[in-house]
Amino acid sequence: MTVRKSSALPLPKLTAAALVAGLVTAAPASASALDDFAALAQPLAEAAAARSAPGLRVQVQVGALDPRLRLAPCNAVEPYLPPNARLWGAARIGLRCNDPGVRWNVYLPVQVDVFGPAWVSTGAWPAGTVLEASHLVRAEAQLSAPRQPVVARLDHALGRALQRPLAVGDAVRTSDLRPRQWFAAGDAVRLVAAGSGWRIDSQGQAMAPGLEGTPVRVRTESGRVVSGMPVGERQVEVAL
Repeated sequence: MTVRKSSALPLPKLTAAALVAGLVTAAPASASALDDFAALAQPLAEAAAARSAPGLRVQVQVGALDPRLRLAPCNAVEPYLPPNARLWGAARIGLRCNDPGVRWNVYLPVQVDVFGPAWVSTGAWPAGTVLEASHLVRAEAQLSAPRQPVVARLDHALGRALQRPLAVGDAVRTSDLRPRQWFAAGDAVRLVAAGSGWRIDSQGQAMAPGLEGTPVRVRTESGRVVSGMPVGERQVEVAL
């Protein structure tokens, strides 16, 4: 999407990420100029945010650059998305001048808050609480907070102990839950390796506790030591 302005737009101070090729002067930018740049980027930011979070509610706030400096006048200012950009949480929108002989490029900060259904706390629960169905309710929560993803399914949370306290209305995130322990050191475990059209099962002895998300070493019946991921009750998945 290209937006052309009929008159020159003064641009505020460049951030460290800004790339400039063209005249930069030291005159302050006006408040109206800052509003113009935010308005210029807003439609693109909203459209890109909606694509990043289909079916979810998004709130987009386009920030401003430091008003103490401005760029060379430009009659063809184009907002664009940086390569591989995903507008989710803290992000940015590019602005570049396409006037012949005047080339500059800057980035506007953008905050994209994404809201959607999640399992949230019905009360204030201390660390160590083993979650039950009464502790959680389905409700809208902010999904784009700078922490781990929210727990998608209720059965992934029930019976798990909290690693940190939850306040009323907090969405339960994967980092809030203590890892499951599927077996203890010394337990007999089943080793599973699978691929397209094949599956291998064998037995072994765990050399360490089997914690969810943490690789564990297992001694096979032949005495060989292999490493795999605990994936269930006394079960280890091995990559071949």
